[in-house]
Amino acid sequence: MKYHIEGMDCASCIGKIETALKRMPGVSDVELNFATETLELSLAPDAPTQASDIEKTIKSLGFGISANTGQQTVSAIDIDSDNQMAPQDKRWWQTQKGKQVVGLGILMGSAYALSLLFPAYGIWVFAIAVIVGVFPFARKALALAKTGSFFSIETLMSVAVLGALIIGEAEEAAAVVFLFSIGELFESIAADRARAGIRALSSLVPKSAILLDAQGGQRNVPATSLQVNDLVLVRPGDRVSADGSIVQGASSLDDSPVTGESVPVAKTMGDNVFAGSINIDGVLQVRVEKTAADNTISRIIDLVEQAQASKAPTARFIEKFSRYYTPAVMAIAALIIIVPPLTMGGDWSTWLYRGLALLLIACPCALVLSTPAAIASGLAVGARRGLLIKGGSALETIGQVKTVAFDKTGTLTEGKPRVTDVVDITQEYSSVQGQDSQDQGSQGKDKVLALFASVETGSSHPLAEAIVSHAKAAKVVIPVASKASATAGKAVHATIAGRALAIGSPVYAADEASISAEQQAQIEALQNEGKTVSVLFDEQSREVLGLVALRDELRDDAHEGVAQLKAMGVRSVMLTGDNRLTAQALASNLDVEWEAELLPEDKLRLLNEMKNNSKIAMVGDGINDAPALATADVGIAMGGGTDVAIETADIALLKSRVTDMAHLIALSRATMRNIHQNVIFALGLKGVFLITTVFGITGLWIAVLADAGATVLVTLNALRLLRFKGAPPLVTPPKVVK
Repeated sequence: MKYHIEGMDCASCIGKIETALKRMPGVSDVELNFATETLELSLAPDAPTQASDIEKTIKSLGFGISANTGQQTVSAIDIDSDNQMAPQDKRWWQTQKGKQVVGLGILMGSAYALSLLFPAYGIWVFAIAVIVGVFPFARKALALAKTGSFFSIETLMSVAVLGALIIGEAEEAAAVVFLFSIGELFESIAADRARAGIRALSSLVPKSAILLDAQGGQRNVPATSLQVNDLVLVRPGDRVSADGSIVQGASSLDDSPVTGESVPVAKTMGDNVFAGSINIDGVLQVRVEKTAADNTISRIIDLVEQAQASKAPTARFIEKFSRYYTPAVMAIAALIIIVPPLTMGGDWSTWLYRGLALLLIACPCALVLSTPAAIASGLAVGARRGLLIKGGSALETIGQVKTVAFDKTGTLTEGKPRVTDVVDITQEYSSVQGQDSQDQGSQGKDKVLALFASVETGSSHPLAEAIVSHAKAAKVVIPVASKASATAGKAVHATIAGRALAIGSPVYAADEASISAEQQAQIEALQNEGKTVSVLFDEQSREVLGLVALRDELRDDAHEGVAQLKAMGVRSVMLTGDNRLTAQALASNLDVEWEAELLPEDKLRLLNEMKNNSKIAMVGDGINDAPALATADVGIAMGGGTDVAIETADIALLKSRVTDMAHLIALSRATMRNIHQNVIFALGLKGVFLITTVFGITGLWIAVLADAGATVLVTLNALRLLRFKGAPPLVTPPKVVK
């Protein structure tokens, strides 16, 4: 069962609702998300509890509730966004708490005016106003007590107000009720501001799309109704309505809503587009590949909602602490009321007043809110920058990381190998033997490249695709091959013009062909330059015919990203399955530690060894990286990587930038500093007013003002994270080795 809950102003509201629901027979799996105001629970079919009982209980606690009938996967885009936006459209005085503040203001103002006109009855006028004003809070306190929340702020405030009436402080009691209502309103406004990040994501996808039928006709349809293989029209200035691929047209698209990348990207037929991207200048026809429930924006929103629902370790600790904090302060208040009059002959009225003021300080709202408010802001600003963090725990842990292990291919490098060298071995050998130039020309580089491309045609391996693409770009005539086959992980084979040829790694070729010392030296020279070498040889004569060297170039920001991490005191290590010479060349270029020729299980072993000394983050992009991502303290996937890697990881870098690792760690550290500031401020302020209250320096209305003010200030401090600018730039640019 799914519901939309209104009126949750701080994280302690979640505890009140959870406590009430868990006491109801047949109710289980209660999950409340403060950021999205959603409730999910399971209700046993044969349970005595009915759906109406759940709604009645939550309403009795002072919260609004409505059934969420939309599909969970599209809620953030379509249905829930409507629910969430409705309160946003209201002015503060149009909300329930705003109306309550206005009503109490009129009530207390009238009481004050009547007390001036009839001074003798002033205290009774204020008493009536206080009773009327405190009644909703007392009723809520009673409902909370019945459902297991005995030490709620409503209980503390009601006891303090009624106690003030008993000792004749009706005017101060009235001020407490009014100020408490204002504080509740401020909390509501601040909480709504904190939820703005999710609403901003929800608004990125258009509600309608232009659907093209088989005859080319156009009609507007809801974006949520689009199905896979539908054809939609995207005009200049429109937002793309669904994830898909371009089947006609070319344009520049602003992908910043999805990736955070501000520079428009030129795209044409066959390229993928994301729902929410903005079409700049061309008319596009897009084939829908994912429904609204499964598009990139929807997945991001779903992951952010899940992340905000999960509790960081600090938040769990503070919630546990607050359970003991409030009863402890109430016990201290009782001792302050009783001990001085009994042991020191103090005035009962004076110490009762001070004890009641202390009750108002016992509210843990600011303390409980200190962590989730900061975590929610951190997750929201991360999503805006293309840092998709899947939970408060991951956000908290990444800032403690001392070592980052990078996979090489597709992470530190672009993952797009390019041919750098084509070597005709037979030509060099013929030159040494003194053959004429015509014979040498017949065995030229183009012929070697053509043979390489012919054998590799049909293979989906990235190196094979790079070789074939290079041959086509060089306009080399590629002969037709037959009997194509592959030896998994070692070589590819084919027959060309009656010759059985094979392409493999130098290690494989050394076992299957005759490689001379000079040829081996040439292979190692290419590998020392950070290149991967493939060897072409005749399987019958075992003669080496040629070499092709490829290099997967480092990402443009790899040097800067590693240098930023080093400046932040974070060690970088490169882990790769590539050969040692290539790995050493790239690692020397980047000035990082490295381990090469690793199988997936080798990466796991190394990560487990490193975890013994410090927190470890692993950054990867391929299926083979998934086990390592799951093993590390924090697994981080490049956004351009495989779905398996992204789903396994705790964090996804949607921009696929190495520098985002520094931004990620900086965001985590900024978030934790913010949490520490909030906790110190909340506890410090309460400590100060505890002392001033005990010594009679401050009274009831100052106590409630301090409590409400602390909650609002903690929230506003957390919202400062939304202005996060990223990791500080390097003072000295990194030295790039060409």
